[in-house]
Amino acid sequence: MAEIVPVEAAPDGSADPRLADYTDLTDVELRRRREPAEGLFIAEGEKVVRRALAAGYAMRSMLLTPKWTDVMRDVIEETSAPVYQVAPDLAERVTGYHVHRGALAAMHRRPLPPPADLLRTAHRVAVFEDMVDHANLGAAFRNAAALGVDAVLLTPRCADPLYRRAVKVSMGAVLQVPWTRLESWPQDTRLLREAGFVTAALCLDEKSITVDALAARRDDRLALLFGTEGDGLTPGALAAADLRVSIPMDAGVDSLNVAATSAVVFYMTRAARLRD
Repeated sequence: MAEIVPVEAAPDGSADPRLADYTDLTDVELRRRREPAEGLFIAEGEKVVRRALAAGYAMRSMLLTPKWTDVMRDVIEETSAPVYQVAPDLAERVTGYHVHRGALAAMHRRPLPPPADLLRTAHRVAVFEDMVDHANLGAAFRNAAALGVDAVLLTPRCADPLYRRAVKVSMGAVLQVPWTRLESWPQDTRLLREAGFVTAALCLDEKSITVDALAARRDDRLALLFGTEGDGLTPGALAAADLRVSIPMDAGVDSLNVAATSAVVFYMTRAARLRD
């Protein structure tokens, strides 16, 4: 069982070095540089902390406000990592925002698997190209988990799924869905081809088939490619794809945002597999 260590504010206002993992959590650029380099990520809130542990991630430390100590008692009893208890105002001063969920944990990252390892047993995968918005990425991962996507592949410029906001928006789904990064894009579409996947690019193109037609094909191995908000998929990704697919729209709307698009397409292709 971990010892609960009360931590108080230093008289000179300096940050306690034991809380270094939690400092300046709202500084996106700082955290994007620090966290992968130091092999850590932050799980925020009781549910996300529990899902991270259930997914096999090891805890570095936990930071709790007093009201959350009893709520997390079972977690405290099962960890050997230090547990720091701080007043709400100190938590806000250290992190840079009001920690209303009262529970944060610094977790160890794990090495990412080679893409071929994920593709070996998968039948339906999502490929996110250059998605830099953490909220969209987190929502798309949540859709993937809810709708039975086997794995997620990220292109090199994609945002970090383990950044705090992405983890939070996904409700911990980024810790459940197997994922990794591709090293070279769109050249790595060859990995999908070699593994027997049909690649379907979601885009606005008059030559596209509808998502209903895609689902009716019932391809055994299907890779769904999603681009960025606004620009969509790059010309290289479109040229490498086997199919171009669109969602029919009404009322003069030309498209949905990428997270909503992923939900529709994941559901439609999942329904086809369930019928099989």
